[in-house]
Amino acid sequence: MPAHDPTIRRIHARTNHVCYGMGLGIIVLDDVYPGFPGDVRNASAYPFPIQYEIAEGVDIASLVRGPFRDDLLAPVLKAARRLERMGCRAIAAECGYFAWFQEEIADSVSVAVFASSLLQVSLAQMVCGSKQIVGILVASSRHLEGRHLTSVGVAPGSNYVVHGAGDDGKTPQFASLWNKDLRPQTPTAEYELAEADIVRVARDFAAAHPDMGAMVLECTGFQPFARAIQQEIGMPVFSWSTLLDYAYSVAVHRDFYGHV
Repeated sequence: MPAHDPTIRRIHARTNHVCYGMGLGIIVLDDVYPGFPGDVRNASAYPFPIQYEIAEGVDIASLVRGPFRDDLLAPVLKAARRLERMGCRAIAAECGYFAWFQEEIADSVSVAVFASSLLQVSLAQMVCGSKQIVGILVASSRHLEGRHLTSVGVAPGSNYVVHGAGDDGKTPQFASLWNKDLRPQTPTAEYELAEADIVRVARDFAAAHPDMGAMVLECTGFQPFARAIQQEIGMPVFSWSTLLDYAYSVAVHRDFYGHV
């Protein structure tokens, strides 16, 4: 393989873009907690460049449970525009509940926007066909509203079912990271315990719906365990990783090296 891309013979500035060779820009929550490799908050496991920008003042509580989400739009759009100016080729976010702002973010920038893993629900529905349902595993089902789904193109009442992993207190490792009322001064989680909890929840969710043909993981924190979930439930699993891989491949299409 050549030492550099031979098709790049002349370079030119992109309007208002400061940096080049960028990958995905990620809008992150204004919260302090760690993420295992695979979590969108942890850049180390992804094979493409990631640039973060904090949506100042937008934390988990205000985005997921807050009554005044419209007040969060300004800092979210500010973060998106900063990522675009930095030179990011596409923009995503770190929480599935950013679906609330998918349309507004996309309208505010000129690059592609992948604000939520929930964008994959309609694709999963098409893949499965109308005789099967898509399981949507979210952090909290009671905080998932119709707008979260319609904003990413999911028809209300179509072939999907929703379950909240944290609804019944069966995922304490995640609560210790994300819930301000429960997490310790230094947010901490144990990988093996978190994996066992989320795999069990996903297994029970799938077992309760024998006609489930695929599962979509809304939460970025579930992503590190997506393979273990798939091995347990034996069906297609759509996650933040599948979305980000797709987003990068759309924004920066790969070339092909081979032989005939």
